[in-house]
Amino acid sequence: MKKTLCALAAFVLAATTTPVLPGTGNGAPSGPHYELNIIGVSDPKTSPMTDSNRHTIFVGLGQGDTKVTSKIYLIPGSFAVCDGNAFDPAFDCLGAQIQGQGAVFQLPCNTAAPSDITCAMGTASASYTVWARALGKPGGSATITTCATDETGAVVCSTSNTLDVLTRHSGKQSFTNVTNELTTLSACYVQNGITVCQTVPLFSGGLQDFFWQYDNNHLRLAQIRFYLNQ
Repeated sequence: MKKTLCALAAFVLAATTTPVLPGTGNGAPSGPHYELNIIGVSDPKTSPMTDSNRHTIFVGLGQGDTKVTSKIYLIPGSFAVCDGNAFDPAFDCLGAQIQGQGAVFQLPCNTAAPSDITCAMGTASASYTVWARALGKPGGSATITTCATDETGAVVCSTSNTLDVLTRHSGKQSFTNVTNELTTLSACYVQNGITVCQTVPLFSGGLQDFFWQYDNNHLRLAQIRFYLNQ
């Protein structure tokens, strides 16, 4: 935990030394950021990809008219790809196996995203925005939905997702703000034996096992950027 918080503090310091300004020409802010590339491939990867220095995650590409769903598990901490292979068992940044098959991405709870409750006490948190665009061969598309498990073991997925954002059109591709879609979950779920309907930030609301459900229909590259706020 100490190592994680130190790494997060270092990233915050680096980001705040240079102003984050709008108007780069591609729709995203300017300034320091963490960049994540989600790459769709038709042949499953076989290497572990558990080194935290990478900025890439490999997911299924989809076949014909059929989309393919991959899981990207989310854990709290500084921005890092813990496991870049969504085709084999998932491992966190400490090397411990979690859940089932999927990739693992580490990120802080977002204090800037509008929600009905605050980030859980003691959870690594930061104020930031998230921007995404579709790249690669025109014609592909993907949808990312934030999901989690409630106390009954039921999987609940947000009613808000990146539908229509990650569609690769021809020509220049611009970034779209997807902060709410990727760092909060809006849904009805069971908490303390009662069904509640609310919007919660990542790693909060009594939910657990957060993940991004990545539904891919031939999108070869989704580029996601995280910008810390001043």
